[in-house]
Amino acid sequence: MADAGRIELRLRIRLGDAIAMGPGKADLLDAIDAHGSISAAARAIGMSYRRAWLLVEEMNACFAAPLVETRPGAGAMLSEPARAVLAAYRRAEMAAKAAAASELAAIGAMLKRE
Repeated sequence: MADAGRIELRLRIRLGDAIAMGPGKADLLDAIDAHGSISAAARAIGMSYRRAWLLVEEMNACFAAPLVETRPGAGAMLSEPARAVLAAYRRAEMAAKAAAASELAAIGAMLKRE
């Protein structure tokens, strides 16, 4: 456990074998929105460009409309569906954490302390 004593709940939305949305993909979308390009977003969150591009391709394949739109020489931007997906995902994360708080605290009390 990287941060002893801290319990973390991570929400992943699966479509078959693919992870359509998860914490890393949500962070990548936020970074693309902030930086306007996949490469700048990847650098900002410490991810390789190749990994970021693969995540974007997987997200775009999972949703009915592409979440990230690219234009040669113009970078990348989030589509309107991406903004809706990202907002819903963040709300679901908060709701899941709130709903699980007491159970996670109980588990935390039973963890081995280093």
